[in-house]
Amino acid sequence: MNRNLPDIHEIWVYLSGSPLLALILTLSAYQVGLVIYERLGRNPLANPVAIAVALVAATLTMIDMPYATYFEGAQFVHFLLGTATVALAVPIYDGLNELRGRVVPLFAALLAGGTISILSAVGIAWWLGADEAIIASMYAKSVTAPIAMGVAERIHASPTLTAVFAITTGILGAALGRFVLNLVGSKPWWQRGFALGVAAHGIGTARAFSVNAEAGRFASLGMGLHGILGAVLIPLIV
Repeated sequence: MNRNLPDIHEIWVYLSGSPLLALILTLSAYQVGLVIYERLGRNPLANPVAIAVALVAATLTMIDMPYATYFEGAQFVHFLLGTATVALAVPIYDGLNELRGRVVPLFAALLAGGTISILSAVGIAWWLGADEAIIASMYAKSVTAPIAMGVAERIHASPTLTAVFAITTGILGAALGRFVLNLVGSKPWWQRGFALGVAAHGIGTARAFSVNAEAGRFASLGMGLHGILGAVLIPLIV
């Protein structure tokens, strides 16, 4: 064996301390989740984000990498999260003509959905005896993650906890939203998409776009309006 070659342990120590490892891990996990999602016929229960989260968590546990180290390396993806959210304004603009005659029911659904999402989350957490940090994070988690983290800072809640709850909400909404909407008999794509955008944020919007273009546009609208309304009203209410 060539003694000039570095030991495998030394190579791993170098890689584990490199920010590039976290970025590669994040992108690879999502790609695996996306492949599984496509192979299963885009079944909502095989959500690629949920699969990626499980793979990243399992890998971090196996290699014993602290979350702070991982997050430092995945900052680029975190930056793109906000950029992608803002970019959803493009399909909203393209679908402005479809809003005719639907403004009133959409605004009523937005107010009802936003209010119930906050009251139910905070109420259940309080009923189960959760501490103040978790309850405070529940207020902001009802809007999409990039906005929710900013709202959390304004109401002195934990941005990390808020992001976890917001992403969990999105995963559950994207996975189960189809079955809930079928149960209540909602059939028009604009209704289904708007509901997913309000309830399941960015992950729900991505799911809506993968199913139907009209649903995706209204999901973007629902998520965007809910984010704006939440960013203004939640700090005032809390």
